[in-house]
Amino acid sequence: MSMLSPVLLYGRMIKFSHSIFALPFALSGAALATATHGIQPMRLLWIVVAMVAARSAAMGFNRLVDRKIDADNPRTAQRELPSGAMSVPAVALFVLLSSLLLVLAAWQINALCLALSPVALLVVFAYSFTKRFTWASHLVLGLGLALAPLGAWIAVTGSFDLTPVLLGLAVMTWAAGFDILYACQDCDFDQGAGLHSIPVRFGLAGALLLARVLHVLAVLLMIGLGINAGLQVIYFVGVAAIAALLAYEHYLVSPEDLRQVNTAFMTMNGLVSVAFFVFTLADLLYLGDATTDWILP
Repeated sequence: MSMLSPVLLYGRMIKFSHSIFALPFALSGAALATATHGIQPMRLLWIVVAMVAARSAAMGFNRLVDRKIDADNPRTAQRELPSGAMSVPAVALFVLLSSLLLVLAAWQINALCLALSPVALLVVFAYSFTKRFTWASHLVLGLGLALAPLGAWIAVTGSFDLTPVLLGLAVMTWAAGFDILYACQDCDFDQGAGLHSIPVRFGLAGALLLARVLHVLAVLLMIGLGINAGLQVIYFVGVAAIAALLAYEHYLVSPEDLRQVNTAFMTMNGLVSVAFFVFTLADLLYLGDATTDWILP
């Protein structure tokens, strides 16, 4: 355990378990592209490396920028930086190395991914500052997660298309919606600290309503994606299941009772992302064009 302790410490710092939100959507973007273009196994590996590196850099940077805010918030005061379990130089080095790993992975994939890697870092780093001046910070977080499936598509095809844009918009609205739910538990603290969020701007009831609207948009975008990509019944059954999960997520949370926020945030949204990947992949494998060579030499 002593040898694993540093790994576990860094994993807790960046909440590595939350990778379940973005990575399945990135793999979904890769699967949709692979179904028509094929993929080399090493490229798939580099896609996963790039996604993990980007998220690690983003989370580490967020912890650096927010360390003083986290120290003042009773809910976050025991995080690794404010509690003293990790030092600022150690986390800064981690962010630098993660960023370099993303650029390396992008370089190994294709020229377009390499050119866009600094843009991706700029977006995910910028999110950490947004709650200081705008209540739309949740949408910027959603944009950061939306880059995962879009980047995976570009990694496979080397080009843009409507399909990954629709998927990215679905991820953006889904992520913004669940981030609003998560922010509800810090509404009083954020208001006192002069921070901006949708719960602070519109109140808990208004925030939950906006989260519902965003999640309805996410489901509609998933439907549009399925139609545009020519997906079939398995995929749409999956979208129906995701709609049910999101409905239950909102059932768990009310302005008068936020006790189930963490369950709604982690469990339901983890199931949403995994379900989307599983149903998308199953549809492509079992109902897609069987003549397509998925694995290239």
